[in-house]
Amino acid sequence: MQRCCVIGMGHIGNIHGRAYKECSEAALVGVCDRIPERAKSAGEKLGVPYFYSAREMLEALKPDICSVSTGGFEYASDHFEPTIEALEMGCHVLGEKPISNNLIEAQTMVDTAQRLKLCYGIDLNHRFTPAARQAKKWQKEGRIGELLFCNMALWIGRDDPLDTPYYHLKALNPHSVNIMQYFCGPVKEVSCFALKAENREIYSTASVNMRFSSGAVGHLTSSYDIKRGHPMERCEVAGVNGRFVFEDMWREATLYPAESWLKEVYTNPVFGGFEGFYDTFRDRIHSFVKQIEQGVKPSDIDGSGKEGLEASRVIHAAIRSIKENGAVVNVTEVKE
Repeated sequence: MQRCCVIGMGHIGNIHGRAYKECSEAALVGVCDRIPERAKSAGEKLGVPYFYSAREMLEALKPDICSVSTGGFEYASDHFEPTIEALEMGCHVLGEKPISNNLIEAQTMVDTAQRLKLCYGIDLNHRFTPAARQAKKWQKEGRIGELLFCNMALWIGRDDPLDTPYYHLKALNPHSVNIMQYFCGPVKEVSCFALKAENREIYSTASVNMRFSSGAVGHLTSSYDIKRGHPMERCEVAGVNGRFVFEDMWREATLYPAESWLKEVYTNPVFGGFEGFYDTFRDRIHSFVKQIEQGVKPSDIDGSGKEGLEASRVIHAAIRSIKENGAVVNVTEVKE
């Protein structure tokens, strides 16, 4: 049984707390937020002690796992300090995406976990679904074959004021890029064009071309300008043996074999299947707890801190490309 706590009790932190409460291999033992009203509300709702200081909570409770669901500037600037504190106290950490808005700090977080031989994961929950796992199974079985291309799209309508012109790319696309890397491996080069929609101060729609280290090519379309509809997320991966498409994270995955006119379809079951977006959080958080409980090596964590760092590195390369009018950027050269 893993003793778990949560730092940062906004909406997402409360989701983490609920997921730990519903996990048979976890015990939620405490929550923390520097805003007293948030800490008190979450602690009373979840029935656990609450704290206003992360260090105080970590020293008092000595948890095995700590979720870091803080926000901050560009939704990620507050991740660094509590992540390092939790790791230094000996906790395995599950952090929210993006790993950080600062790649130097993100690298330090990953390096610290590695140095201390602790597991560090990121909440890349969009692919922690049965549909995504089925698509990966088809790929492992050779049903896709040598990779050719990956087309990814994600749009979530959002019109509230945001911190910087690049907020949309940094905050939304760790999910998209990680899904593409999950199926196609590391991204080598990026070229990006983006626009600021009418009355916008941010780059609210982006078109990103990619070349993977394998030689396959890819494309990501991302937007805050389109109202949520059905589907809101789509991933298509093609190879010489066939292609698959999965939509809206958990709803459906379809395999189109090259040698047959028959397709295979996984459809989310009405009874016992995913019922909403919360289920992706629950699956991801429970998967992390299960891997810790099983003693999985830090290097083998699914959805690791390193994966979160590499997804953000691709996004920062895309931002550099925007600044350079669509220039091709080598991802490995982007350090900050």
